[in-house]
Amino acid sequence: MFDIMDWLNYHHLFYFWMVAREGSIARAAEQLHLAHPTISKQLKQLEKSLDGKLFERVGRNLVLTEFGQTVFRFADEIFSVGRELQNMVRGRPSHRPLQFSVGMPDVLPKLVAHRLLLPAFQLSDEIHVVCHEGRYDDLLAELAVHRLDLLLSDSPVSPSVRVRAFHHLLGECDLSFFAAPELAAAHRPKFPASLDQAPLLVPTERTAVRRELDQWLYQHQLRPRILGEFEDTALMKVFGQDGMGLFPAPSVIEEEVCRQYTVEVVGRISAIRERFYAITVERRLKHPAVVAVCESARKNLFR
Repeated sequence: MFDIMDWLNYHHLFYFWMVAREGSIARAAEQLHLAHPTISKQLKQLEKSLDGKLFERVGRNLVLTEFGQTVFRFADEIFSVGRELQNMVRGRPSHRPLQFSVGMPDVLPKLVAHRLLLPAFQLSDEIHVVCHEGRYDDLLAELAVHRLDLLLSDSPVSPSVRVRAFHHLLGECDLSFFAAPELAAAHRPKFPASLDQAPLLVPTERTAVRRELDQWLYQHQLRPRILGEFEDTALMKVFGQDGMGLFPAPSVIEEEVCRQYTVEVVGRISAIRERFYAITVERRLKHPAVVAVCESARKNLFR
């Protein structure tokens, strides 16, 4: 038997949920038709019962703490189920799709992410896909507290990371170089030697492929003119489309890059390998969307 004092006060939780959604106590109070002090008091009581701080004040704004973000996620789930219950008893459809939350570092090529995630949208069961972009370390932290089901990455989990996570190799491919038609025609005949002194647009040093590329260029004594470094590789491709320079992308998306950006393939370097990983907190994959992404990548995309 549970002690009645351990029961969660759902009124307090609901007020917290509203404040978190609205971004301020004032807006939540307006929505709930309650006084500001009433909600403030309920929030303090909830923090006391949960033994944790839910918000911190940044300037004039209330911002969820890490603990508050975890509580909000559970609250969101609780009140979503509550709405389903209301729909059910009123005879309304209440089918609830399975949520699939996936993190994508901002350095991951969008065309690769699209190809990797497409199988999740094609599952027979209804899946609600939520994509989160950001820095790799931030997304890994989100994965660690189960706010993400999957993290896509161009590198495995480092042994130095203090997060219990497992990486699953999805596949690997060559590195291709692209350019606007006139620039491609000029550098294609003697590729890859033509990279020497060629105008080049590259990902930042945060990416695994950039580190491999730098090493390969050094080994072959090639010194291109680096005109730009990009965290957003889609932006890099747009500048490449304008003829600003040659740029690299995974060979597995050659057709999509050429079609979307009206560029041409200059050449391929098989010695540089682009690798892609699925990172999860489980060694054995269980979520149907995660399983679909991994199986399709290995059997189709990187076959």
